[in-house]
Amino acid sequence: MTRLFAGTPFDRPPHCERCDKLEAECVCPPVPQASQLLPPEKQTARLSLEKRKKGKLVTVIRGLAPQSNDLQGLLTQAKNHCGAGGTLAEDGVEIQGDQIAKLQALLSKIGYRVR
Repeated sequence: MTRLFAGTPFDRPPHCERCDKLEAECVCPPVPQASQLLPPEKQTARLSLEKRKKGKLVTVIRGLAPQSNDLQGLLTQAKNHCGAGGTLAEDGVEIQGDQIAKLQALLSKIGYRVR
């Protein structure tokens, strides 16, 4: 006899969406709830310009704690605002090119103190 959902996603036990391990084996840190996030007014974002390989410029946003911020959401907003690519790095959010003026305006508009 064949099961109704055999071979479909409904047939497998629940898995973590981030690491794809079984939920019982998952070691991912919990996703911060909106109540655990610090408001932007209480944080200072530090902008800096760095030079990478082959002379490429990268604007870096530092000083924001990953546990108390939605850095992925901030990255998406920054990339859309600047019209450039970017990534989350271990020490902050990186946006391609010299985008300090644009990011300073965006972060101030959101409510962050900018240095």
